[in-house]
Amino acid sequence: MRSNGLNMLDRLASIERRYQEIEALLADPEIAADYARVQNLAREHAAIREVAGLAAEYRQVMEDIEQTGALARDESDRGIAALAREELAELGERKTRIEDDLRVALLPRDPNDEKNVIVEVRAGAGGDEAGLFAADLYRMYNRYAQRRGWGIDVINSNETGLGSIKEIVFKIEGEGAYSRLKHESGVHRVQRVPVTESSGRVHTSAATVAVLPEAEEVDVQVDPDDLQIDIFHSSGHGGQNVQKVATAIRITHKPTGIVAVCQDERSQLKNKQKAMSVLRSRILALETERQQKRITDARRSQVGTGDRSAKIRTYNFPQSRVTDHRVSLTTHNLDLVRDGDIDQFIDALIADEQSRKLEESGL
Repeated sequence: MRSNGLNMLDRLASIERRYQEIEALLADPEIAADYARVQNLAREHAAIREVAGLAAEYRQVMEDIEQTGALARDESDRGIAALAREELAELGERKTRIEDDLRVALLPRDPNDEKNVIVEVRAGAGGDEAGLFAADLYRMYNRYAQRRGWGIDVINSNETGLGSIKEIVFKIEGEGAYSRLKHESGVHRVQRVPVTESSGRVHTSAATVAVLPEAEEVDVQVDPDDLQIDIFHSSGHGGQNVQKVATAIRITHKPTGIVAVCQDERSQLKNKQKAMSVLRSRILALETERQQKRITDARRSQVGTGDRSAKIRTYNFPQSRVTDHRVSLTTHNLDLVRDGDIDQFIDALIADEQSRKLEESGL
């Protein structure tokens, strides 16, 4: 096996050595006292764990092939040689499977894959029906997070009544959250008969979803002088207490014009912390997009305009059908999908991304 002119076995051996080195460092009491370094080492450890495991498995199967091959060539005991040849065929198949897994595992990784995410769902074209659909999408991601044992925390929401949502921003905390949810960004389209439609005519509405990796302070440095912070009375839940003390926070990043709002907490400090988290994530997303645009002008914006035609997925209620247009995958289990059963789409999108990367890398 060769990749980009480098011997694959040498590359795998180097990864194994680094993996063992990290494990030794993490067990060092002096390093354990350095929280920032432990966090960085833990991330690197998680990032190469799969490759290190596959490398050990690949090395073992190569040794087994060499030993079994010697037995297969020894005709002094034809019975043993025949059994060895059968085992050799099985080892060859196993070697091929491991090589395929390694090609995928060695693809360049998105540095944000293991991060938590900030998800923004907004009603698009379609009026009140779009707001109801936005609420459906929020519930779908909420249920998906629950299925995976992830935490979810609403940062800001703008509800318009009757279960309709104009906009909602929330954080999902869980291992690999961004790697699983990043392909959800885009325009989602719904086709159904609205409750208010007396003639039974199917309407088409849309909502946009943006999935941003949560940016930590080490990822984005924000100059306090570049911030305009406004404090105002929350318009959310909280009853009379909300009106007594202004706790809602609006932070504007003056150089970019990016705005983040949080009013879900009773504490002004907590609202500020949440708003800063959203602000950093949006700035990181903006900087990432600028970098990618410098590499290729073909990069499209994350969610488009919210127009019905720019869809990535369609949810058709009359036919109980869900179609992801990027991978041409259609299922007829709409109720399950609305309840958070979306792994089939996520897995297909990840496989498609890996396939494209393999083609581009030549692995």
